[in-house]
Amino acid sequence: MRPDPIQRIDTAFFWDACARGEFVAQKCEPCNKLWHPPRPMCPDCHSVEKTTQALSGKATVLSWARQVRPASFGFEESPFVILVELEEGLRMVSNFDSDTPPDIGMAVEVGFAQTKSGKAVPIFKAAGAS
Repeated sequence: MRPDPIQRIDTAFFWDACARGEFVAQKCEPCNKLWHPPRPMCPDCHSVEKTTQALSGKATVLSWARQVRPASFGFEESPFVILVELEEGLRMVSNFDSDTPPDIGMAVEVGFAQTKSGKAVPIFKAAGAS
């Protein structure tokens, strides 16, 4: 089974949103910058005034890799690891939910996979796939 995410005080909002099936990022109130991964302050203006913003979940595959042997911990077969650029301009590393590798430039959308203790993590699938 997929390992659980490691929750920290600065990431709890993200993992709680995933558990609700919501995909969010932090947003700086003073400068309106979005960022991921979560951190205590804005990477641009260093403000600690932040909120969360819902993301579209739509992205484009920029790159991918797959560990062949041994399989990744918690998986029978290693998943495809992908780097995506979200519609909002953020980049994120995640998994691709397929038995075949993605194409570079492929449109994907977020979904959520259950972990071994019932938590949820964001993964991506081909856009329009059910």
